[in-house]
Amino acid sequence: MNKHTRIAFIVAPFLAVFGFVGADYYEEAVANDSKLITLSPDGHCDIINQSCVLKSGEFKVNISDVAGVTEVNATFPLDSVTLFLVDKHDKATPYPLGMQKNPYYWHSNTELRKLISHKGDSYKLRLIAKIKGGQYISEFYTQTVK
Repeated sequence: MNKHTRIAFIVAPFLAVFGFVGADYYEEAVANDSKLITLSPDGHCDIINQSCVLKSGEFKVNISDVAGVTEVNATFPLDSVTLFLVDKHDKATPYPLGMQKNPYYWHSNTELRKLISHKGDSYKLRLIAKIKGGQYISEFYTQTVK
């Protein structure tokens, strides 16, 4: 075995470890880059009857309203969630949601139940959910069926 082969055997493990650590740092930096992803309703959206799911790929957000408390739960942990109630004049009223037990569950008192409590009522909403620099956004309508 010549000296170049010997040096290669000594240096190769260090290069492998440094490459592995460097790739991990790179992936973490890319994950924190800001990106904008659109969520779309999965079927009919009826928040009052707990039947509203927004999705993008494997990420899903479920929105419901129980006794005037609007709740959002997601398949991945969220950093923050804001729900906007949009009136007929396109004026949005923001409702920042607070974390419940863990970053998967969020809630806030809203006026949504008062606005769509009767069968056939419809209302425009916007949602912004933030995860590690990524923003998941959606503009959708909820309509009470029952």
